[in-house]
Amino acid sequence: MRYARPEFLNDIASDTPLPMIVDAECGMPLDLGKWECLWEQNADDSDLNPDINNLPKLDPKDQFLLLDAATSSGIFTPSGHPGSASGTSTPTVMPHVSWLRKTEYISREGVSRSSHAAEPKMHIDEPVDVSHSAQLRDIEASFNATDNFDISTIKHPNKPNVTAVESYEIFPDADVWANAYDLFRFSERPGDRPLDAEDPRLDCAILRPMESDGDHFLAYYLTKEDETAVEFKSDRQALPVNGVSSTETAFQFVRDYEVVKVEQEVPNEFLLVIDDGDEGVKSEVDTKSSERRPKGVYYKNIERKMLLKKKRINSYEPAAQKWHAIKVRHVEMSDEEQQERTEILAEVVDPNYLFAKADADAEGEVEEPERGAEDGLMVDEGGEIIDAVDVFGE
Repeated sequence: MRYARPEFLNDIASDTPLPMIVDAECGMPLDLGKWECLWEQNADDSDLNPDINNLPKLDPKDQFLLLDAATSSGIFTPSGHPGSASGTSTPTVMPHVSWLRKTEYISREGVSRSSHAAEPKMHIDEPVDVSHSAQLRDIEASFNATDNFDISTIKHPNKPNVTAVESYEIFPDADVWANAYDLFRFSERPGDRPLDAEDPRLDCAILRPMESDGDHFLAYYLTKEDETAVEFKSDRQALPVNGVSSTETAFQFVRDYEVVKVEQEVPNEFLLVIDDGDEGVKSEVDTKSSERRPKGVYYKNIERKMLLKKKRINSYEPAAQKWHAIKVRHVEMSDEEQQERTEILAEVVDPNYLFAKADADAEGEVEEPERGAEDGLMVDEGGEIIDAVDVFGE
């Protein structure tokens, strides 16, 4: 219906200067010849510098002009304005806000909150007793809450109708403490199956670190059939800690993933296992003991969090680095691996671990590497970890 849209002329209009003539004073001329003191020496400058003590009376409507726009924290209501309660000018304190911001309404409640927040608070530094006896005293005091523990008094902080139904003690999970766990998040579901379709292969996938021309990524492998993944998981659960199996499981290459984001410290996320004790399995740490581990919640920290997305296929990558299939079977641990596992387990199974570590560090014989959030988690006896976890039910 129209040959060209009106926007067709925008470029022409922007390139055409406006025919506007502006003088040097920008339309507000100022004749400086009226003041002789600007041009003659020792001339009377009283007109430009009036006496402060003999100033003329200022109209109340013009009092707001005396405020400094940069440092003023108040706005005067003109005299006789319908919004003022009396005929005098009263300042209304407004919060300090940036001039470059979205337009919004500022209520008097927000004004009061900001004014109270701006008040300086006096903090008195109290001496803290960090002696060994004081630490033992604080540790013992942290367990006093469990002496007269009543589960009926536990309330949910946000849901008043939700109450605690059972309580558990918290312990470090010695069965998996020697393992390092990372949390991987995918931008889409791997496996090329719909979200509502069950895929038992995902919880036994293999991520192989790869490098090509300085670019680091992960190769993702899955079993070809669902039955193969189910058999692999059942065989793995049946094997002891250092078991050996001659059965091989084949994993096929699916695609490469690149790491978008890495969080090296994950202090607020854990692996939790709620064990009722009666049907729990025997602890794998002490294979000679037939006792089952007690009822409780067992935790293990997460080392890192990674966000993955599909890597663009590069046909020029060397074919020698590509593994199209991986065959996995369980073998016996080497002496070095068993020694490393034993040293890590000592953090949770050896009561004298902290003393031995302190002595070794003092002598400079052993330098323990950092293990993320474990240093904070292992202060179990120091009151850093709560004594019970509450399971809420409707």
